[in-house]
Amino acid sequence: MDIAHIKSRSRIGAQQGFTLIEIMVVVVILGILAAIVVPKVLDRPDQARVTAARQDIGSLMQALKLYRLDHGTYPNQNQGLKVLAERPANAKDSNWRSYLERLPNDPWGRPYQYLNPGANGEVDVFSLGADGKPGGEGTDADIGSWQL
Repeated sequence: MDIAHIKSRSRIGAQQGFTLIEIMVVVVILGILAAIVVPKVLDRPDQARVTAARQDIGSLMQALKLYRLDHGTYPNQNQGLKVLAERPANAKDSNWRSYLERLPNDPWGRPYQYLNPGANGEVDVFSLGADGKPGGEGTDADIGSWQL
């Protein structure tokens, strides 16, 4: 065998591509990366909703504090949070003003809950979480003013 023949055989071998084992190793590595990354990416919208609920609750609590400064007390349970955005029909108090442009719903589309007296403070404002039921864990957990 001459040297030219050996060189041409080595070039042909180099151009044949990847072996099955090399391809399988790459597929396994991609699978491991996907198993790590995908759950984190899919969890982002839920985390964003929880953060938005906390921000809304903080804004509602600030509006409630302004209401209390003007009226000397928080809205009663019957008035609820609605009184922050709409003047009550029987309002005789000249101190009333709109404390919010509109009353937001929680990130899952349900109204925020209001308790006066509160179970965790003077008043409680909270969302029932993703499942809309009291209690729960993770994104189903209640998100309340007592957590701020």
